[in-house]
Amino acid sequence: MRNEHKPGHRIAVISDTHNLLRPEVADIIKSCELVLHGGDISGPDTLEKIRSLSGNYYVVRGNNDRDWASDIPYTLEVELYGRKFFMTHKKKDIPSDVEADVVIYGHSHRYAQDYINGTLYLNPGSCGPRRFNQAITMAVLTVPEKDLAEDILADGGTEKKSYGITVERIDIPHAKAASTSGVVCSEAKETSGVVCTPNQVTADLIRKIGTDLERHRSVADIAARRNVSRELTEQIVRLYVTHPGVTAEQIMSKMGL
Repeated sequence: MRNEHKPGHRIAVISDTHNLLRPEVADIIKSCELVLHGGDISGPDTLEKIRSLSGNYYVVRGNNDRDWASDIPYTLEVELYGRKFFMTHKKKDIPSDVEADVVIYGHSHRYAQDYINGTLYLNPGSCGPRRFNQAITMAVLTVPEKDLAEDILADGGTEKKSYGITVERIDIPHAKAASTSGVVCSEAKETSGVVCTPNQVTADLIRKIGTDLERHRSVADIAARRNVSRELTEQIVRLYVTHPGVTAEQIMSKMGL
């Protein structure tokens, strides 16, 4: 007889936080036993916050994790609660012959959940700064105790390797009003000049942000200097970093401005 009430182990799965750990994400992390991060942490401060919220965590290095992350592996294999996990940042780096019950990856900022030959492949999406109009997501895995998992198999479960693991996709609402372009207003300030609408974003402004980036200014500093929301600044900076040689006009086009 199956024990329907046997508790399981909750695992918070996040990726692509890009220096932003939202309070909603922090609350969920605190409710879980451990955290899996699929890369693009983008700074040690975020990792320290995760460490303070959960004593148990595993992370892999993403393409935006620079010299500070030299000790973080690009791939990781670990056994948790009797299941084998494989983690990497980019889907293309998953071995074709991977032997795991669960594969965790990120990079695309798009949630994906598939079962291939009984293995769960999970991209939790991004719960960091919003990119354009993409959803802000993460996931929580619940891994049943060993005896309950065996009960599930005995009852004819077909997911032979990821047996009994449940996946909860979590969509985090965007906290502030956004235009159709994804531009987000900062909190209103008198005569602040904060950019809030598409027609206020110009190629000249984007070029100035690019110049600030070349001078190694931080995102927070650039946002303050240019009176632009932190999230919009993150989007522009990311496009400069990931598309070497891109022009301000091309960034406007990519952002639908």
